[in-house]
Amino acid sequence: MMNPWRLRLLSQLDTLGTVRAVAHAANMSPSSVSQQLAVLESETRTQLLERTGRRVRLTSAGLILARRARALLGHMADVEAELRGFGEEPAGPVVLGAFQSALHTMAVPAVTRLAAAHPQLDIQLVQLEPHESVPALRVGEADIVITTTDFDEQPLGDDLDLVPLATEPVLLVVPPDDPAAGRGGADLAAYADHAWSFDMPQTYMANLALRLCRQARFEPRVACRFGNYMMALQHVEAGLSVALLPALAVDQRYRVATRELATPVTRTITAAVRCGSPPRAAVRAVLDALRTGPGTGLPPTPPAAVVPAGQDAPAAPSAPDTPDTPDAEDVRDEPPT
Repeated sequence: MMNPWRLRLLSQLDTLGTVRAVAHAANMSPSSVSQQLAVLESETRTQLLERTGRRVRLTSAGLILARRARALLGHMADVEAELRGFGEEPAGPVVLGAFQSALHTMAVPAVTRLAAAHPQLDIQLVQLEPHESVPALRVGEADIVITTTDFDEQPLGDDLDLVPLATEPVLLVVPPDDPAAGRGGADLAAYADHAWSFDMPQTYMANLALRLCRQARFEPRVACRFGNYMMALQHVEAGLSVALLPALAVDQRYRVATRELATPVTRTITAAVRCGSPPRAAVRAVLDALRTGPGTGLPPTPPAAVVPAGQDAPAAPSAPDTPDTPDAEDVRDEPPT
């Protein structure tokens, strides 16, 4: 009989591409992953892997089994969830991944409320940026992710169900003494000679900022790259750069000015889950808390069903220009020193 744990390793190899990546995701050594895959070959009496140089790839049989295994593992999880859910009380583990600004404003407040309402829930929060969250969701490393539908480099396929959460503007963030602060919509071309603060390469915001600058017909002079919005805000506050940031990322503790863009740009925020059977009670409780709860920094959306990614989702409400920010001691890290 095939071992479900080994089937999960094979499925991860299909998704992640290398034994080393699978080992990192599973917190194992590459040699241990290889050994377990070899055992799976013995269990199935089928060659599942072939070596090409220093790497391995799945054979045709391996690809078929990996993709069938994904469906089998999902069905097993559904059955286990049904057995646990007879009491109707949300309980058990839920891994919730979210990008940095959504962690502070959406995920932490939702988890705080759920801890009081459903103490049997065990929610693990993981910071996953949009380029990381969808792959993690697909291989089962997360049960729910908060991401964006606007990341062209990481499209959401019809294998995911979406719950729209909100829409927020992308803002130009400038030092507080910027001469043009408060003058209405910003023309990015006017900032072509400024130094820019960017997110890390190939991330959603880095790609978006570069695209918008090039649409304004200039190549930005990138003075720094930070994977932490607070570092970017500190750099702008010091007068060393300007930046494009989503509204949720603008922490009011920093002395910066924000300007909407002359041609408005928005980011659509959504929760995503793997499609298939209806989400188990624990996952549904987290989705409901994310969608309807106060304190997220964005207006709550009206009740809506889970929308398959291949269909048009109902529009979410727009974010205010300056979103409400939870108290610093509740959900935010201290500013860098």
